Amino acid sequence: MNTRSEIRFVLNDRDVSLDRVGANDTLLDFLRLDCRLTGTKEGCAEGDCGACTVLVGRLQNGTLRYEPVNACIRLTASLDACHVVSIEYLSDPNGKLHPVQQAMVEHHGSQCGFCTPGFVMSLYALWMQNPDPSETQIETALQGNLCRCTGYEPIIKAAKAATTLGSPAEDALTLERATMTARLTELRDGKRVDVANGGSRCILPASVDDLAEILLEMPEATIVAGATDVGLWVTKFLRDISPVVFLNHLDELRQIVKTEDAIKIGAGVSYADSQAVISERHPHLGAFWDRIAGWQIRSMGTIGGNIANGSPIGDTPPVLIALGATITLRKGAARRTLPIEEFFIDYGKQDMANGEFLESISIPNATPHSLHAAYKISKRRDEDISSVCAAFNVTVQNGTITAARIAFGGMAATPKRAAHAEAALVGAVWSEATLIAAAARLGEDFSPLSDWRASAEYRLQVSKNLFRKFWLDQQVDAPTNRLSA
Repeated sequence: MNTRSEIRFVLNDRDVSLDRVGANDTLLDFLRLDCRLTGTKEGCAEGDCGACTVLVGRLQNGTLRYEPVNACIRLTASLDACHVVSIEYLSDPNGKLHPVQQAMVEHHGSQCGFCTPGFVMSLYALWMQNPDPSETQIETALQGNLCRCTGYEPIIKAAKAATTLGSPAEDALTLERATMTARLTELRDGKRVDVANGGSRCILPASVDDLAEILLEMPEATIVAGATDVGLWVTKFLRDISPVVFLNHLDELRQIVKTEDAIKIGAGVSYADSQAVISERHPHLGAFWDRIAGWQIRSMGTIGGNIANGSPIGDTPPVLIALGATITLRKGAARRTLPIEEFFIDYGKQDMANGEFLESISIPNATPHSLHAAYKISKRRDEDISSVCAAFNVTVQNGTITAARIAFGGMAATPKRAAHAEAALVGAVWSEATLIAAAARLGEDFSPLSDWRASAEYRLQVSKNLFRKFWLDQQVDAPTNRLSA
């Protein structure tokens, strides 16, 4: 195996080569401490406030794409063959402000200014993709940016005005795209990357087959895809995660394959990359996907990571369980497939052997006559952790419920199905009274805990209420449901 012992990427307009990189080293620290690029701010250090937002360009299937990410939890070793764009790169060398920056000035979008660079970078990413966004699109792009003093109205006005001050066609990232694509293509040399700093070690496999070999040799290694969870192990719990094996550069794990009856999603596919195809096959998940964190986290975080870490409050497992998804695990050359609900055994315990990794997720199409919904209950509407997450998949034929898959997160030590509630539904008449009666069985399915997010009583009551909401939503959305499919 050909191995390279340095991380190589482009930072703004210069090449970077690092032969000493630790598993816990973050992009934010590299920018601020090593490069003295202090425009990128540190706020929460957990990917919530957006003050550290930068753009990271990466090649995917030969196409260069830029996405906003949280530098505070983006680990430096994961940047191999990427283009990092910080706030300092936006203005001209002669000092002229970028159109997004100028719009923020003209519309008074900054007071203390601490959060402003992060807002500018998120709006820059939006402006590059959509120079004439709607207010809803602006608000969605800013879900991961927190303002404590200015208020969002002037920032939204600035977002709308930016296109009057300049065109993305004239932007540096557009003009240099061909050149940057060539530079990053050259950096992707197909070698395994193995770099360390002292006793801390980072490995970037050359391929998925190489990943399988590495994990057989080092089953104790920490597997990192988007680092939206593992990053907090570093910044909040100060855990040493070495040795680390990174996955985010492997195109083989970032593939989405559509067949007539299902979609197969690689474990490295991000929330952002999966949203369009999942919403196409399952329209009820379009709005739900926008409730998963903010744009920066959706760009970094992966569906595979959300499943593999086994969190009882992960947003995607209840949805995938309700849809009847299966997952494929790999160890060496051997693969096995199992229903996703069987993967979660107990709190912090998943059905995954040493050296095994999650390779893909298969999500079947909705069945005829099925009704669907997904709900997230949280203290804050955007950029928040679920108190309760629920997903419904109920099949109704000739006024009778013939099948039901209902899953909850936040109600137990693992995401799980509401077996007693499902049993109460199957064979019963499709009616509000039937759903309310089934909801009364939830106490037999779950004994939720109380914590700072919600009390056990609240969790159980709101879960029961969601059965009635499901009924009411189906009456409102009857033309779009699948009863007539």
